[in-house]
Amino acid sequence: MFTRSDFSVWSILKKCIGLELSKITMPIAFNEPLSFLQRITEYMEHVYLIHRASRQTQPLERMQSVAAFAVSAVASQWERTGKPFNPLLGETYELIREDLGFRFISEQVSHHPPISAFYSEGLKQDFAFHGSIYPKLKFWGKSVEAEPRGTITLELLGHNEAYTWTNPTCCVHNVIIGKLWIEQYGVVEILNHRTGDKCVLNFKPCGLFGKELHRVEGHIQDKNKKKLFIIYGKWTECLWGIEPASYESFRKQEKRGDQLRKAQLDGGPERPDSDVADDMPVAQETVQVIPGSKLLWRINSRPPNSAQMYNFTSFTVSLNELESGMEKTLPPTDCRLRPDIRGMENGNMDLASQEKERLEEKQREARRERAKEETEWRTRWFYPGDNPYTGASDWLYAGDYFERNFSDCPDIY
Repeated sequence: MFTRSDFSVWSILKKCIGLELSKITMPIAFNEPLSFLQRITEYMEHVYLIHRASRQTQPLERMQSVAAFAVSAVASQWERTGKPFNPLLGETYELIREDLGFRFISEQVSHHPPISAFYSEGLKQDFAFHGSIYPKLKFWGKSVEAEPRGTITLELLGHNEAYTWTNPTCCVHNVIIGKLWIEQYGVVEILNHRTGDKCVLNFKPCGLFGKELHRVEGHIQDKNKKKLFIIYGKWTECLWGIEPASYESFRKQEKRGDQLRKAQLDGGPERPDSDVADDMPVAQETVQVIPGSKLLWRINSRPPNSAQMYNFTSFTVSLNELESGMEKTLPPTDCRLRPDIRGMENGNMDLASQEKERLEEKQREARRERAKEETEWRTRWFYPGDNPYTGASDWLYAGDYFERNFSDCPDIY
């Protein structure tokens, strides 16, 4: 990883308080050597949770596994403070993992606003997982907030079931001074469209003394809003579940203990907002496991040198790997062939910067040409349509990518 200490982010960002960040060019030192399309592929790291959901016979158990998958999909963002490269219009990324039982394809289908569409399927035809994501980035003076708009859909084909949800908001603190740190917050609702069951997950903001940092709490309810199951844990660590009755009695006991402690420890004043860094709260002791809980998911441990490697997981480290012979089978639009990302991965920052500028200029030139000739950009693997379950506008997979006819792919690099 390259040091970012030689750059003043403030000189770039002070012009953009409250603005949309997708239009601002950032120095390459703030990037990580992956495209946002590859970052989306990281949702698949814990794909075994989808396979597990497919095998389960009861809808309540399936929802538990789907909820664990939805939380695991954001887990790789922990401590990931580098910015992925913005995909070029028409850029694609594919990943086939026979060992993990899936294949995945994504395409950048729009540049303004930036929209990335993806589609993944189980190699045994047990699931389809797809969606379109257009992160809205806002700068708030000390932090950058990414609100991931767009619906995510998971279909369990053997059960004729579909689940939909939207990811939580991600916030990177201390973009100006201090140590960068990340939190996710917001309510994620996962709906089973066949049964009407819903899982409501509350990603907690860290709170004044950091007590809630990384915490997730929620429940599964049936269509009449009756609570069937309680879920709790941390998106950086693990997720547990328990029957509502056991949960309630545990909480009651805890409350009695808390009231005694509170009487002894009445809190101090709130601290005002100032120019100092937002200290990263010290992560509290690991998740307190309530007796009788069952483990739904635990994060994979990262490789020992992860901190020097942009805090990538073992899964992420492999995403840009260009194995011999791959060029012959990949389309010319695949991220692995993108010269600025490759330059950065190889440690040549000057080349990476020059290539990034060249590619952006090439993209602008192509846009001017289309405007002159009054032609529309044509997406290759996805088309705009309505999500079949929510009715919201979405991008749907057109099929045929894995037939490997790449003759009319655009020349974007």
